[in-house]
Amino acid sequence: MLEDPDELAVLEEIQQELILQEQLVIEEYERSLRFDEECLNAMLDSLDATDRVICPVCRKNNLTVKAHLVCCQCGLYISTQDMTEGKLRSLLESTLTEHSQRCLHSPEFTVTSGMEEEASLLMSCPVCDSWMILL
Repeated sequence: MLEDPDELAVLEEIQQELILQEQLVIEEYERSLRFDEECLNAMLDSLDATDRVICPVCRKNNLTVKAHLVCCQCGLYISTQDMTEGKLRSLLESTLTEHSQRCLHSPEFTVTSGMEEEASLLMSCPVCDSWMILL
């Protein structure tokens, strides 16, 4: 046993420092867990962004779909009637599925516009030489 008061004081000081370090490590661990949880929730929230449709022309941005308009930051701007993101997603999925049953190549999407007609979304495939106006 230690009987010297100086040695006891040193040991108590060391013990207090170890307890403090342990508390700091626990706090840092808890902050890290909260950060990880916030990041995970942010990723899940972005996955939960229901009915988001990626632009088939630029394949980067989400389309903005309103009842009478489909547009994208890339310049896609097509007038529609009673369109929703769900309807547009379904239309794109069914068209791509139908094409993939006949052809292994990925089709291309472009916006066409004639002199007097409004813009249209066109799906075309140079491999199987098919095309379809979607909107």
